[in-house]
Amino acid sequence: MPEPPFPSIYLDHNGTTPVDPGVLSAMQPCFEEAYGNPSSPHPPGRRAREALETQRARVARLLGGEPSEIFFTSGGSESNNTVLKGLVNPADASRHHVITSAIEHPAVLNPALYLAELGAGLTVLPVDGEGLVDPDAVREAIEARTSLVSVMLANNETGALQPVREIARIARERGVPVHTDAAQAVGKIPVDVDALGVDFLTVAGHKLYAPKGVGALFVRKGRSLTPLIHGAAQEGGLRGGTESAALAAGLGEACRIAEERLPRDVEALRAMRDRLQELLFASVDGLVLNGPREGRLPNTLFVSVPGLEGGRILEGTPTLYASTGAACHDRSVTLSHVLAAMGVPPEVGMGALRLTVGRSNTMEQIEEAARLLAERIEALRNGTGR
Repeated sequence: MPEPPFPSIYLDHNGTTPVDPGVLSAMQPCFEEAYGNPSSPHPPGRRAREALETQRARVARLLGGEPSEIFFTSGGSESNNTVLKGLVNPADASRHHVITSAIEHPAVLNPALYLAELGAGLTVLPVDGEGLVDPDAVREAIEARTSLVSVMLANNETGALQPVREIARIARERGVPVHTDAAQAVGKIPVDVDALGVDFLTVAGHKLYAPKGVGALFVRKGRSLTPLIHGAAQEGGLRGGTESAALAAGLGEACRIAEERLPRDVEALRAMRDRLQELLFASVDGLVLNGPREGRLPNTLFVSVPGLEGGRILEGTPTLYASTGAACHDRSVTLSHVLAAMGVPPEVGMGALRLTVGRSNTMEQIEEAARLLAERIEALRNGTGR
């Protein structure tokens, strides 16, 4: 049997990205020289503080904000929880109301449901068949006690870009702060907090070639939050705990690289994504595109093979690393909440494949991935696949 042309093809960049070699290099001095506590006055501490503030400025630059508006966290989930739980007082939750969407990441949906259990009002907005929120639905949902509107910038499954700018404009007219979970968008498309008009924005490092365990939260000047993690006065008092200059260096360098590469990355990712889409639709009958054809992340292709299970398809392509649109729990398979919210029938949604390209992919890999998937799907339909 001939050897495969590639030992593996990684198409799960919306799940996580490999750490960029330049990011690793930027982190190394923080272990060797800037190893001190950033709050300490001695030279190792001062070096750590300088490194921390240098990287804070790099994150701010990528987002179009000010360094004083950037707070380091452990990742997207913490940033999201900090906003939702920091705006709603659990002791007086019934005075608050939160608006979010049915396609949010669990790191937004579950804190919102938690607040609802405490007595807060909660409106979960529906989406249309392409997975998009209607800004007018936000306008209709706002009430006197609304404390927050939280709608993601780009969906992690479909890649659908949400109308956050319009939503923020509507909310601003009513004096309601807006948060967007931009974990999937930062590093893949231009993201500017002023152009979006948001008050809070979430960044997850491992989605843009930084390590896991680091993220950031943009908090617009003039806005305040109750800390999720109480402690000393680190991160302007918003997040207690000794900061990691090394992790901050990883995120900051990843943001610097993203800013430098973004224009050419967008074009390269879109070209590979579109080629994969072209090849699959030409070779797989009945393939369904989930989400919008336009207005999505340039790296994201989310398709379904009706009548098959996405997991079974990927079982037969062991050198192709990708994800499905269905979640497995104790051997049972359930439709993803995103596809369910879009009204995708189970017989279609269970065959979902999320194929997301990244910097390290090549067009040759894309063509091989399309071939592997087409052959596997044909085998399963013919009853010859195991």
